[in-house]
Amino acid sequence: MEIKASNIKVKISSNEILKGVTVETNNHKFIGIIGPNGCGKSTFLKSIYRVLKPDDGAILIDGTELSKIPTKDSAKKMAVVSQHNFYNFDFSVEEVVLMGRTPHKKLMQLDNKDDFRIVDESLNTVGMLKFKDRSFATLSGGEQQRVILARALAQKTKYLILDEP
Repeated sequence: MEIKASNIKVKISSNEILKGVTVETNNHKFIGIIGPNGCGKSTFLKSIYRVLKPDDGAILIDGTELSKIPTKDSAKKMAVVSQHNFYNFDFSVEEVVLMGRTPHKKLMQLDNKDDFRIVDESLNTVGMLKFKDRSFATLSGGEQQRVILARALAQKTKYLILDEP
């Protein structure tokens, strides 16, 4: 189990945000990235979880170049809790966490008893099981972050990327 990012460079407009960042982690390690606001921490993480494509460098997941891994397959390996999570629809807490099961589904496959068990376990882990039927939009910011963490846990991945959880 390893994520390796080598010489990652990212430009946004004419601003060079990342100038050759290299990080390697393996075997159940925790890595913390610290720095002042605006220094590129989230940009780096977004490169790893495929929101941004680096201008240069390589990202490998378990030895395979990230760009060669189908998106659904990378979602089975890596879950993300990003800084900001907005939904334009009125989803229940349970529905938000069920979204974490999507990478394990075929097209149009219904949720099953196992999925609901995993959702309940994940919500229980973050202390939000009693909120399962509430609207996600009615939760406080901290409660929403806990639900998003439960969604990531429900994904059952080897890697968990947290951006200011």
